[in-house]
Amino acid sequence: MCGRYYIDSDVEKEIFRIAQEIDENMRTGRTGDIYPSREAPVIYGGEDGIHGGRMKWGLTGRDRRLLINARAETAMERPTFSDSVRQRRCIIPARHFYEWDREKQKVTFYRKEKETLYLAGFYRVQEDGPHFIILTTAANDSVYPVHERMPLILEEKEIRLWIENDSAINSFLNKASPLLESRQEYEQMSLF
Repeated sequence: MCGRYYIDSDVEKEIFRIAQEIDENMRTGRTGDIYPSREAPVIYGGEDGIHGGRMKWGLTGRDRRLLINARAETAMERPTFSDSVRQRRCIIPARHFYEWDREKQKVTFYRKEKETLYLAGFYRVQEDGPHFIILTTAANDSVYPVHERMPLILEEKEIRLWIENDSAINSFLNKASPLLESRQEYEQMSLF
C-alpha cells in the first residue's frame, strides 16, 4: 500500500519537462509530503498530448470511503476501477514514498540512480473535479521486509505508452517494479 509520498520542486520541474500542456492549476503548487485527499501534480493524457495538472488523491467508493490504492492484479475486474483503468490512466511523480514497519517506524523508499519515481495510476472525474488513485503490486525484495505491497513504478520511457496505449495495459499491470533503496530516520537498537 502507498499511503503517503513526497514531492519537491525538482519533481514538479520534471512534469513541466515531460508534459506538452500544463494546466493552469499547476502554477500554484505545494511541495512536501502528500497525504490522501490532498491535491498533487499528475501527468495524464489529453486530446493534444501529455498534460500536467493537479488532482486530488483518492476516489470516493460506493460506501463513501476514500479509496487511495488499487491492486494492479484485480483493477481491471473491479467495477469501481475498470472503466478508469481502461480510459483514464495517469502517472504520479514522486521523489520517494513511505511505508511503516512492524514497529511503526517510517521507512523511506527511493531510487538512488534516478531522482523521480513514476507511480502508475488512474483517475476519475467526480463532482468536485478529477481524483486519482495509485496502483499497487506485490512488493519486491527491496520493499517486502517492510510491507507486502508497493506502488507500481514505471520508467520515464514508459509514461506515454502507459497513458496512451490501451493495448499495453495488461502487460503494465503485470510488470514488476524496480528494486529500491530504503532509509529510516530512527533504527531500533537492541542490547541483546
